[in-house]
Amino acid sequence: MTLPPHPDRQRPFRVRLCFYWLPVLALCTAIFWQSAFPSLATPSLFPHQDKLLHLAAYALLAFLTARALACERPGMPRKTIWVLAALFAAGYGLSDEIHQAFVPGRCAEIADFAADALGGMSGAWAYQNPVFMQKER
Repeated sequence: MTLPPHPDRQRPFRVRLCFYWLPVLALCTAIFWQSAFPSLATPSLFPHQDKLLHLAAYALLAFLTARALACERPGMPRKTIWVLAALFAAGYGLSDEIHQAFVPGRCAEIADFAADALGGMSGAWAYQNPVFMQKER
């Protein structure tokens, strides 16, 4: 099933860039920046709190990516948008874990990558939800 044409597709590219792609870039930058510092030894509120934070951050990244793709490529099938957004988030999560392996005081974890990938799938799926699609259209 393909999406109907996005009304914002008629706006100039610089407006679409700021409204749709800048949030994706800003979140990627924030994730990279946060990963560049040694982790703090702070007590967590509940077990595996860091995994939930990974899941939430990458769900948001995939959601924003799916939103931008839906605007830029109005004829793209929903499933393709879901796959591309989830793969982008998972790939960025993998690159973030590799980045952390080179930061003193940080380490790369498979469980963090799994949370990133699951968050990416969840965020891309959430964008496909009709509630969000109606608000965007």
